Amino acid sequence: MSMADELLITGSNKRERYESLYPQLQALLSGEDDLIANMANVSAALKEGFGFFWVGFYRVLGDQLVLGPFQGPVACTRIAYGKGVCGTAWKEGQVVVVPDVDRFPGHIACSSLSRSEIVVPVWSDNRLIAVLDIDSDQLDTFDEIDAHHLVKICGLLNG
Repeated sequence: MSMADELLITGSNKRERYESLYPQLQALLSGEDDLIANMANVSAALKEGFGFFWVGFYRVLGDQLVLGPFQGPVACTRIAYGKGVCGTAWKEGQVVVVPDVDRFPGHIACSSLSRSEIVVPVWSDNRLIAVLDIDSDQLDTFDEIDAHHLVKICGLLNG
């Protein structure tokens, strides 16, 4: 995919939009082996394609999650293991969907505008290396459709 190419995300519902986006991301990432560059493009594609409030990655560095490539307002830089939605997804090694962040015990509010959230682990060689964090400024934005497709998209990052 050249620099001049743009993603064209079509579909009348989010399942169709994810299905439209996936092969384009696959093509975009296939020629690049730098994880940070690929995380940056995934963040941009999801933000542009779905208009989410915040999309980004936190990388596992030692005993913390450290902010990686993202799109949206400035964010928390470091998150401890097991803390907040991101730290919980890291600890449990599974997708965490939060319909209302105000009802999630220990939620870390990087922005007061965030209302719902999904966090997806990123695996490489059976090791959790990062989490994809997506925030919405609407309640109850994310469901099993998002979880399924975002897991698939994160699978593109495992090299």
